[in-house]
Amino acid sequence: MDRPKEAREEEEEEDDEELGFSRNYFLAKENSGSVKKSSSKLSDINVVDEKDLRAATSGIVTKHEKEITSLLNSYKDLYSKWLLELRFGFGLLMYGFGSKKVLLEDFASSTLSDFGVIVINGYLQSINLKQVVSTMAEVLWEQLKTKRKISARNMPKVQQPFSSQSMEDLLSFLDGSHAKENDCLICVIVHNIDGPGLRDCESQQNLARLASCTQVRMVASIDHVNAPLMWDKKMVHTQFNWCWYHVPTFAPYKVEGVFFPLILTSGGTTQSAKTAIIVLQSLTPNAQSVFKIIVEYQLAHSEEEGMPISVLYTQCRERFLVRSQTTLSSHLTEFKDHELVKMRRHSDGQDCFYIPLASESLEKLLQELV
Repeated sequence: MDRPKEAREEEEEEDDEELGFSRNYFLAKENSGSVKKSSSKLSDINVVDEKDLRAATSGIVTKHEKEITSLLNSYKDLYSKWLLELRFGFGLLMYGFGSKKVLLEDFASSTLSDFGVIVINGYLQSINLKQVVSTMAEVLWEQLKTKRKISARNMPKVQQPFSSQSMEDLLSFLDGSHAKENDCLICVIVHNIDGPGLRDCESQQNLARLASCTQVRMVASIDHVNAPLMWDKKMVHTQFNWCWYHVPTFAPYKVEGVFFPLILTSGGTTQSAKTAIIVLQSLTPNAQSVFKIIVEYQLAHSEEEGMPISVLYTQCRERFLVRSQTTLSSHLTEFKDHELVKMRRHSDGQDCFYIPLASESLEKLLQELV
């Protein structure tokens, strides 16, 4: 039986339309080879100088400052509860949108006056945890001697300086029952425990062991949504023993952001020098002066492998910048954590420090430090 004429015409129109689409597709493929390709490269982009970009971003006015301040003040009502939980052996973990640096430091300065407080800046690119634990042991030792909670004959024996002891020995000392009724405690404040310098498994394991020590309490902040994946059940509930607090501050990450490279900025040796200047501005004047000595020495002895630590210590003592080898070591550790200096073995066997920048960049750096 023949189909109606209207149906046949409609089918023919659909076939013509489909044929037209097919013909256009193949014509487009034929012509695509003749299209002139762009010769532009990503390296041709005229990116902004980091110093200019940071200057521009620092001029951005923070919105809702009154509301942010009011929100931070509202958390002060929780300080007494947080202190009680620390005394009972819990750790405090702060999460929520916004920088929590001001909040944690205000809590420490106003409420933890009876504790020895150590701060770890987890937002740095690299951190020497061994140095941190060594400093904590020294602070606890001073507390034990000052408060006289134990008699001289019961004082734990320290065979060698804490800085030369192993991590195991330091943790054992911090885990000892040297004080009565938790009167001698060290509280470690960790800004961004999920930061780039602490994300590796070994660092998290050491932090968990540190938090479980009887003489140690930990207060930390996290910002990455996947931060809890760093810990297993034992670390969360037994070692860190976290009390979780949602404390959004909506404060900008001004300090934390300084140590992260900005996108759309130029790179190279000049950029490295400018980055070093930005980092140095966040350090103490004494630390800047110590770094300046290394710069001057490297410019005057460019043929040498670096500045021997004995020479550096002598010059720092002559300029009254440090009082002991421990003080100088803390400055050098800070420089290494910020990747401002590197260490290598001198030909005569002693350690020496050098700045991984060209002489031209060092001269510019020296002008900025004057």
